[in-house]
Amino acid sequence: MAQGGAPINFASITGNKSQDQPLRSVQLDGHVVLKIIKHCRESYPTLVTGQLLGLDIGQTLEVTDCYAFPRTDEQDDGTIDASSYQVDMMRCLREVNIDNNTVGWYQSTKMGVYQAEELITTYLSYQESIKRCICIVYDPHGMASGSLPLRAVTLKETFAEAAKKEGVLSLTFEKLRAKGVSRKDIFEEIPITLHNSPLAAAMATALEPEMTAVEADTARLSLSVAPKLESNLSLLNACLDDVFLEQQTVSQYARALAWQQQQQAQWLQRRRQENAGRRANGEEPLPEEDPNQFKPIKEPPAIDGFLVFNQLNQVCNQLNGITAQGLQKVALLQGFQRL
Repeated sequence: MAQGGAPINFASITGNKSQDQPLRSVQLDGHVVLKIIKHCRESYPTLVTGQLLGLDIGQTLEVTDCYAFPRTDEQDDGTIDASSYQVDMMRCLREVNIDNNTVGWYQSTKMGVYQAEELITTYLSYQESIKRCICIVYDPHGMASGSLPLRAVTLKETFAEAAKKEGVLSLTFEKLRAKGVSRKDIFEEIPITLHNSPLAAAMATALEPEMTAVEADTARLSLSVAPKLESNLSLLNACLDDVFLEQQTVSQYARALAWQQQQQAQWLQRRRQENAGRRANGEEPLPEEDPNQFKPIKEPPAIDGFLVFNQLNQVCNQLNGITAQGLQKVALLQGFQRL
């Protein structure tokens, strides 16, 4: 769960008809992106979280500001109280006329893998007071590839309703199948658009240095993808280990269930034989269903397996992107050599 506890939204007492519309996009202000990047990179490899503030307008969720949550070690040693810290931050933002409506939270991740049970429980906690919220996931490691590794993640409505009704760890395969929920129906990524105010755009234009002749940047033409490939393959091995452990858990449950059903059949056969003898002697037959004889075996939660396979699928997609980029560079180089 996010390290700031339950969200505080001073606008939650007012109705918002726009929340009945589906969320189509998330608009991030430029300074919000810079604050998220700065907080996550300075704390890396420690994973950190923070609060997102903004406005929910129509089909767009506007994130206009954010602030960092205290680190876990600061909360554990009593240096900072998370609840009072959040209340004080909200009060200070309101006094300086900054949007103080909670619209979600942001968190850092490693190697782009964010699909975890913690994110689901945090989202459901936010939804208790905010009908529509978002989680911004940032991967500091992904900046090395030259892209902006930001994702806006939310839970799909069908899964969120099932999780709130049944409980995340109480969702079995049968329950999810009955509701038509598969592993692809848990998370949903919302498109992100960046926005800068006219004053910020004017300042950036004024601060932009003059273009001068420099040496050609050949770093992007490097054919080596070994570092990124090695780290993703290590993550792939870890995901495969998790898949193996999940398969073991399901197999143990299936064996235990089959053994119990066999024991039930044998017990029922003996009881029926016993009742046949009692009827022959004119005695009252015993009940053929004893609720205390066999206790039901708890089925393992389906969410663990779904999340493991989602993580595996995400790592495979990242490997496909890395190898495709490397092959494109090789093909480009071969084309130059033919000239």
